[in-house]
Amino acid sequence: MIDKRVASLTDAVEGIADGATVLVGGFGAAGVPVELVHALLDQGATDLTIVTNNAGSGETDVAALIRERRVRKIICSYPRSVGSIWFEEFYRAGNIELELVPQGTLSERMRAAGAGLGGFFTPAGADSLLAEGKEVRMIAGRRHVFEEPLQGDVALVKALRADRWGNLVYNKAARNFGPTMATAATLTVVQVREFVELGDLDPESVVTPGIFVDRVVEVEEEA
Repeated sequence: MIDKRVASLTDAVEGIADGATVLVGGFGAAGVPVELVHALLDQGATDLTIVTNNAGSGETDVAALIRERRVRKIICSYPRSVGSIWFEEFYRAGNIELELVPQGTLSERMRAAGAGLGGFFTPAGADSLLAEGKEVRMIAGRRHVFEEPLQGDVALVKALRADRWGNLVYNKAARNFGPTMATAATLTVVQVREFVELGDLDPESVVTPGIFVDRVVEVEEEA
């Protein structure tokens, strides 16, 4: 019987190794799997490469991982969000590596990994420092830069509901990077607000099929 539900956040992040590349969903505050990230913090994995939209802010989620020196490198589009004090401090001190990727390119690189593609050419960043060291071609009269697929060892994703097979539906804009990251990682771990029985999810509403999901944990919303 297929059952991808796990009993606790501790079980959800078990086995994530030092040095892992971890894809963390979310855009601003929407769709960030905060509880899973904090479970990873408690689990203790270090020397991580974090792939996410921004480098966190305040004292929670990705910012907390940086504060506790668990992150060696961050790959993101917006490292300096409001309140991103820890990233700025570590970056100025040379204690964290940064790979800056345009937002659409970031998403497409993960989509390429999930689709098994060897990369793609894009005009985004082709005339900027972001193209340094990369192949550039003229395509249809425009300079395009070659971008490689971005594969994760682990994806931490937040969804709204799941069944025991790991089929997922999302809550509006909180969907953002989640479906793409779920396809691009070797191990996909998801937190959801609630479990439902098989057959309760409208198949037309399932955005991420369970084949892309390995573990699901229920995290109830605070009252």
